[in-house]
Amino acid sequence: MNRIELSDDEWGRLLAFLKQLPCIHVGCPEQCKRFVGACLWILRSGAQWRVLPPTYGKWNTIFKRFSRWCANGAWEKLLGYFSEAADLQDVSMDGSVIRAHACAAGAANSSDKEEALGRSKGGFGCKIHAVCDALGLPVRFILTGSQGAECRQAIPLLENLSARAVLADKAYDTNALREWLETRGIKAVIPPKSNRKEEIDCDYCHYKERHVIECMFGKLKHYRRIATRYEKKAINYRGMLSFASVLLWLR
Repeated sequence: MNRIELSDDEWGRLLAFLKQLPCIHVGCPEQCKRFVGACLWILRSGAQWRVLPPTYGKWNTIFKRFSRWCANGAWEKLLGYFSEAADLQDVSMDGSVIRAHACAAGAANSSDKEEALGRSKGGFGCKIHAVCDALGLPVRFILTGSQGAECRQAIPLLENLSARAVLADKAYDTNALREWLETRGIKAVIPPKSNRKEEIDCDYCHYKERHVIECMFGKLKHYRRIATRYEKKAINYRGMLSFASVLLWLR
C-alpha cells in the first residue's frame, strides 16, 4: 500500500463492504474514494484539517463527513468486517498511553472522562487497550483516560472472542481474569506478579509470541494522528484508530 494513497484493489475491497452499510451514503464511488483518501492523508500526516490540500475538496465538508461516519460507527464496522478473518488461536492484549495535544482538550458539553482523557505520570492523554490476533492484526480496542488500569479492560476486550490462549504481561495478572479464562477453557499465558503469595506457572516459551501486539502498536503509531491524539471527541479518535487498523488488514 502506498503511504498516502489507496490502490485500486484496496479501494475495491473497502467499497464492496461500504455499499452494504445502511448507516452511510457512499454516493459516487470516485468522490467517496477521494474522501477516504483525504482521511488517509490526515491520518498519515497528523496535520490540521484546515491544511488539507484543496485537491481533496473543502476541508470542512470532509471533516463533517468523517465525523458522521464516526458517529454512525462506520469505521468500527469496517474493522469488524476485516477482523472476521482473524487467527484467534492466540490473542495478545496490551495497553499504550497516547499523549494528547493541547487542542484535544475542551470538548463542548463534555468532560475529560467522557472523552477518554486523563492525567498520569506521562502527562495528559488517553490509553488504548487493544487485543490482536496471532498474526498481530488488530481485532478490538477500548479507550480510557491515561491513568486507567489495563486489567480492568481485559474481560470487556475478550468478551465473545473464541480464543484458545490469551497472552498478556504482568499488568493483567489478576485472580478475576484468570478465573474468567479458566471457566471458558482458555489458556492464560500471563507471568505472575512478584508479590503473589501462591506460585503460578507460566509458559514462557509461549509467552514469547506476545511481541506481536508490541509490533502492532508500533505499526499503528506510524500514523501520526494515532501517535498523538488531536481529536477532542473520543468517538473521532476511535474512528481514526479503526481506520488505521483497517489499513493494516489491507496490507
